[in-house]
Amino acid sequence: MNPRRKLVLLLTLLGVAHLVIACGGFFAPYDPTAQDRDRPYAPPMRVHLVNSAGHFHLRPFVYAQQLREGTFDEYVSDTSQPIPLKFFVSGARYKLFGLIPIRIHFFDAEGDAPPVFLLGSDAYGRDLLSRTLYGGQISLLAGLLATALALSVGLLIGSLAGFFGGWTDDLLMRAAELFLALPWLYLLFAIRAFLPLAVSPLQAFFLVVILIGTVGWARPARLIRGVVLSAKERDYVRAARGFGASNIYLLRRHILPQTWNVVLTQAAILVPQYVLAEVTLSFLGLGVPEPAPSWGNILSSLQQYSVLSSYWWMFLPSVAIVCFFLGYLALASALQDVADKSKI
Repeated sequence: MNPRRKLVLLLTLLGVAHLVIACGGFFAPYDPTAQDRDRPYAPPMRVHLVNSAGHFHLRPFVYAQQLREGTFDEYVSDTSQPIPLKFFVSGARYKLFGLIPIRIHFFDAEGDAPPVFLLGSDAYGRDLLSRTLYGGQISLLAGLLATALALSVGLLIGSLAGFFGGWTDDLLMRAAELFLALPWLYLLFAIRAFLPLAVSPLQAFFLVVILIGTVGWARPARLIRGVVLSAKERDYVRAARGFGASNIYLLRRHILPQTWNVVLTQAAILVPQYVLAEVTLSFLGLGVPEPAPSWGNILSSLQQYSVLSSYWWMFLPSVAIVCFFLGYLALASALQDVADKSKI
């Protein structure tokens, strides 16, 4: 496939995926913190168009689930009680894009029927689909903000080191080498464990973003420095300097535009890394705390062997994580292919 077409295709797919997560309140049928203690660890419900008697239904439906007598986590489908799905219904209040209060949801059960758990429920009877969508908002936003912070710091330091050289270059690059030598994931654990654990979900979110972003600037800075070292020796830059152009003008007009390919490629590589960092911290109880969902604390129940061995649907949020990872890594490869082709 043509590199540019591949890039457009990947950007479109990732854009749609991010839009679904950003509109998670619309696609999620329930509030992610709403509990149904009568239905813990309910398995995913299958959507049907044909009932048990072989009759076709235009409207999709699911069968109600009931606990098997004498058990607390074994469910059977009641084929005598179909639950029709209704689309574009009013439900729990949420904010679209975090700004617009609204109650319209993509689907829900009709009437006073039991809740529909398309991806199953967790130990507290919370809908796993709703928690995965809302959790993606926190985890992906953390990765995007941390990437923006790391690249901003890396762009500033790499540009200064490459453009001015001398003792400035030596000092900044020695600092970058120190950060590269540190095991940054363990450093995150140590710093986050040192800070107060009893913080609100919003404070914990920004704390995680700042920690991840300030630790990961070194590699982009070194790559940007190399581009700046090459760009500042170009003939047109020397000519502009000879005509009296200021350092700020040279950086803004001639040098920094040369770094955008590196910046974009690094962004596509760093976002999944930083999402993984947030997921890891939350998985270990050092990130965003309950009841706010993030992909990390949703998966934290898998630390229990009983959950790990008995409730396979608790792995499903990890499928979303893997899909985003593969998408971003493919995007980084496509960006590099386009950059290489443009040099020919």
